[in-house]
Amino acid sequence: MRGRIVAATLLAAVLAITLFGVPLAVGVARYYLDDERAELERLADATALAVAADMVRGTPPAALPGTEEATVVALYRPDGTRLLGSGPSTLDTAMSDVDVGQVLSADTDDDLVLAVAVGDGERVLGIVRAATPRTEVYQRTALTWLGMAALGALAIAATWAIARRQARGMTTPLEDLSAAATRLGHGDFTVRTNRSGIPEIDSVGSSLDSTAQRLSDLLARERAFSADASHQLRTPLAGLRLQLESALDTPGADLPAAITAGLTTTDRLERTIDDLLALARDTRPDGGIAPLRGQLAELEQDWHGLLAEQGRVLRVAVQPDVADSLVSAPVLRQIMTVLLDNALRHGRGTVTVGVRDVGAAVAVDVTDEGAGIDQDTDPFRRREDTVAGHGIGLALARRLAEAEGGRLRLARPVPPTFTLLLPTFG
Repeated sequence: MRGRIVAATLLAAVLAITLFGVPLAVGVARYYLDDERAELERLADATALAVAADMVRGTPPAALPGTEEATVVALYRPDGTRLLGSGPSTLDTAMSDVDVGQVLSADTDDDLVLAVAVGDGERVLGIVRAATPRTEVYQRTALTWLGMAALGALAIAATWAIARRQARGMTTPLEDLSAAATRLGHGDFTVRTNRSGIPEIDSVGSSLDSTAQRLSDLLARERAFSADASHQLRTPLAGLRLQLESALDTPGADLPAAITAGLTTTDRLERTIDDLLALARDTRPDGGIAPLRGQLAELEQDWHGLLAEQGRVLRVAVQPDVADSLVSAPVLRQIMTVLLDNALRHGRGTVTVGVRDVGAAVAVDVTDEGAGIDQDTDPFRRREDTVAGHGIGLALARRLAEAEGGRLRLARPVPPTFTLLLPTFG
């Protein structure tokens, strides 16, 4: 592309110089020719004036005025024979017929020739012939044309240099855009383009940056959904497995009841997936507003068996005046799942869930009897692994709380106590 831009620019420059230079060159040649003729006419007139007085008295002049080296001047009698000076011994017949006051041009192939009559006002007493070689005109014209050609070549060279610079300035951003698009096509969503100062190209670059950012956000959401879903579904799946194994291992178990309980757990799994999908798409989870009492009862039912397997107890204490408060059921469900799972995996002893009224919101405290959390550790920082801390779950829970207009914080590191502040409705 650079070559095409440079070639097109040079072609335009050559065309412009040609269209301007050729008529100028022709004009220069004509100017020098007319100037040389005018100089010859001036010289011939000056010579005629110098010899006129002697010719009127009938006395041949002793000499002619001096001339330039290449110019030839001669004085002829009226019959055409040479009297003084340099030139042909006789005039051409056409030049012998010149009248007083007339300037006669009689150019040859090699010379520019002018003839001027010398007279007393009534008759011709002599004829002055002035001639100069055409090579004088040709040399002046050639030197001027050479200078014009040199200027034209300099202009073309300057145009070439400017065209290369402009081509580089125009194509480099396009090449960068092409490279950025290639990287984006290969999955590098961090690619960003540099601004070139060319509005049209910068507009394309801005659109490419926006596309890369949207794809990066989309990929981040999908990855977050995968991580969040695997974390949030792990415990309900464990509970479902526990229900089914218990039904199989218990002689005379009520299988329809076990199947019904399994279907209920499956519904909760599906609801969890819907909630996480809504979060990944930055939309509000469906499920509506529900009383706090019912949501806590479901949570107690789901987590009682999992904690009992480890010989631990789940206690739920709800102040009577907040038991019927309306809260966002999907948000409460997902956050409490994270907090209870955290207590199950990292805590010890009894897990206590306390609910109290704090005005336009409810506070849910989740505590256990574990060793606590290191004060130098941020439990809400999202990590890819969960060896050093709490990883995905608490970061997800805080994000859910803030999206609902609430807060989730570590109220006390020892014993570990997390407090969820959730706004109420109605």
